[in-house]
Amino acid sequence: MRCTWADLSDAERVYHDTEWGVVTRDDRRLFELLILRGAQAGLAWRTVLAKREGYRGVFFDYDLEAIAALTDLQMSEILRDRSIIRHRLKVASVRHNARAAIRLIESEGSLAGYLWSFVDGEPVMNAFRRGQELPLRTSRSDRMSDALRQRGFQFAGTAICYALMQSAGLVHDHERECFRYGCT
Repeated sequence: MRCTWADLSDAERVYHDTEWGVVTRDDRRLFELLILRGAQAGLAWRTVLAKREGYRGVFFDYDLEAIAALTDLQMSEILRDRSIIRHRLKVASVRHNARAAIRLIESEGSLAGYLWSFVDGEPVMNAFRRGQELPLRTSRSDRMSDALRQRGFQFAGTAICYALMQSAGLVHDHERECFRYGCT
């Protein structure tokens, strides 16, 4: 996470201390992180964290089949729900990405296996001294973004993919002085 400790809200601190960078290979959890990181585009992470439970509620705790089956009328109702970020394109991308994820899982076996292939199945361990050194993207996130977009995913740019990689433990970007450094 690119900020100083003084800048973090309580929710961001808890997220950092308990979730950020923890390895996950669960399709549903990875899909959630992709959606939330896409929702973050142009916004602060604390804004997204405040809406996280709303997203889980309106999007069936990220059940891909249920999301993919949403009707246009249901999507219109979701757009009016104040518990989420009501950006038309971001909301539409959730159903679109669920459908793309289902196709990907049908062809590749799992979303997790596919995403983890961009780091050869193992977390990339970085050793940054300060948060300011963290990249916004890498060649790996560039490749992931290109591949996801070729498969029809939206809100899957390289910065979003790198944030997903950090969140899900594909890359380990805790600072060396952080108590979480070396934990996966």
